[in-house]
Order: sequence, then C-alpha cells, then structure tokens
Amino acid sequence: MELVVGRVAKSHGVRGELVVEIRTDDPESRFAPGTVLLGRPPRARTGGTEFTVESAREHSGRLLVRLREVDGRDAADALRGTLFLVDSADLPPSEDPDEFYDHELEGLAVRLTDGTAVGTVTEVLHSAAGELLSVRADDGRELLIPFVTAIVPSVSVADGVVVIDPPEGLLDPE
Repeated sequence: MELVVGRVAKSHGVRGELVVEIRTDDPESRFAPGTVLLGRPPRARTGGTEFTVESAREHSGRLLVRLREVDGRDAADALRGTLFLVDSADLPPSEDPDEFYDHELEGLAVRLTDGTAVGTVTEVLHSAAGELLSVRADDGRELLIPFVTAIVPSVSVADGVVVIDPPEGLLDPE
C-alpha cells in the first residue's frame, strides 16, 4: 500500500526547490537526503516517477525540498500538485502504542463512548494546529475531529474502532 507523505504546493526560487505540504508525522526521515520517493501527478491513480531527495529544510514554517532530478524553476513548476508516496511495507512498526500511521486509522469505524455509530475515518489531516480525523458521518456529512486524547480517548486498530468523546456541538450540523 502506498502512503502520501507530501504534496508539492509550488516551486520556490529559481534553482528548482519545491514547497512541500507535509502529510507525515516524520518529515525528517521521509525527506532525508538520499531518500527515494515516488512522485505521482495529481489525479493519477497509478504509476509515477522516482525522485531522490537532495536536501530538505524548513523555511518560514514550510518544508523546502530539492530533488536530484529537478534542475530549475520550470521543472519545479511542472510538479505542482504532485503527491509524494512511500510504500507502507517500508515503514517500521510504531513503538508507541499511542502513535499510529495515517493508513492504520483510515477506514476505522468511529463510535461515541456509549457505542453509538458516528461514521468512518476517511483521512488524517495534518495542519499547523495539529492532526484532524476527517470522518464520513453515517448521514453523509464530513466531520473534522481533533485527534487529541481529550476527544479521542481510545483507538483500537485491532478492533477497527476509534472512540470519540466530542464536546457539545462538535458533531452538530452547521
């Protein structure tokens, strides 16, 4: 299974650096020099091109990545929207029982503490404010649930369930 670890937002400068939106909790190792990433154009379901990370650095709260195969601004501009993927089989198991890879959470059933079904986790969103679980509610709405212990007291990948204890109003329709 392939996992998205980043997306090219735009080019940066004239030498071909890329501004990458991080979609991993471990950008230091995913974008370490020498790492090979599969770059897949937006909307493509399969295939892609392999890229080797030459360097990565944080700049004004964004990740700037230089790839060995990208030699200038035009080449970098052509990659806008490209998704960077890694194979989940290459990921080491998490040693912390309270840490999860995104793909482990996607597809899990979401229930309230009393067992009431809420929906299914469709995606884990990484934002500056923290992680959010994007949940497709049983009524078709998309719910964004902050992935913090106060609201998500338990996750059982083995049982396929995320238990939430949302504050009043979090699940209310807008």
